[in-house]
Amino acid sequence: MELINRFDKIEKPFKNAVITIGNFDGVHLGHQALFHEVIEKADAINGTSIVMTFEPHPVRVLKQNGHLSLITVYEQKIELIENSGVDVLICVPFTKEFAAISAEDFVQDVLLKSIGMKAIVVGKDYTFGRNREGDIDLLKTYAKNLGFEVIVADWIQTSKNWPGRISSTRTRELVMAGKVDEAQKLLGRYYQIRGKVASGRNRGGRLLGFPTANILLQNELCPKNGIYAVTVECSGKTYQGVANIGFSPTFDDHIFSVEVHILDFNKNIYGQKIRINFVQRIRGEKKFSSISELSDQINKDTVRARNILS
Repeated sequence: MELINRFDKIEKPFKNAVITIGNFDGVHLGHQALFHEVIEKADAINGTSIVMTFEPHPVRVLKQNGHLSLITVYEQKIELIENSGVDVLICVPFTKEFAAISAEDFVQDVLLKSIGMKAIVVGKDYTFGRNREGDIDLLKTYAKNLGFEVIVADWIQTSKNWPGRISSTRTRELVMAGKVDEAQKLLGRYYQIRGKVASGRNRGGRLLGFPTANILLQNELCPKNGIYAVTVECSGKTYQGVANIGFSPTFDDHIFSVEVHILDFNKNIYGQKIRINFVQRIRGEKKFSSISELSDQINKDTVRARNILS
């Protein structure tokens, strides 16, 4: 996959470009279906399959004090889009100046003149241009006058037993509610956070008998406080683990942390980047009357995690 992060790096229009455009936070099954349609259409016209996305997320630029925790951080989003098999990813630096481009100029100058678009694949709620002035109807009008094809993709549903449209909003709500096993049905993979292992408070192994890796998060969405069965990707290998998200109420220090106890693991990984895949929430946070009681509960959580992950 070719990665382009500035329009001036596009030397000439792509051959028979077929494109889809969006934030694609989460790169969930609905997004993946769009990418598949782009690839199929590009193959049919001997063209180039292209995904256009934005960095940072537009909410962070357009809304005052706008902060949106990401389902997928930038590097993960690139990896997932590349795994879809598209030819080109254009990651637009999103600025207020870019947001001010009119719908007409965006189509004519960016999509047609610069990229060479022959077809565009979009969802039913697609909007574009300054103040979201462009919609599907306007896009179809431009298509008729300017000679390109608009393909409007159907919503992707989860299943008959668990109905509803797949969306980033729904995925975000499930993760925030701790329902990571349900989020997996929308993502097509386990929800993942990644970060560098930092020095913690040196009490997991010393006081509790369960050493933990303390993770420094980036801007990603953090699941609801509690205890989770997880898998941990570290140095090219995958391990089972138990993650704790929250404020460690038993110690009453009110410091938020994300810690993971990696099962059957005794290596020093301070400073290394690891990835944590959330499989299932085991329980919520609880304040215990003693360190001994907490240690006993962690042992039970570990047994539960092994059963879930086996």
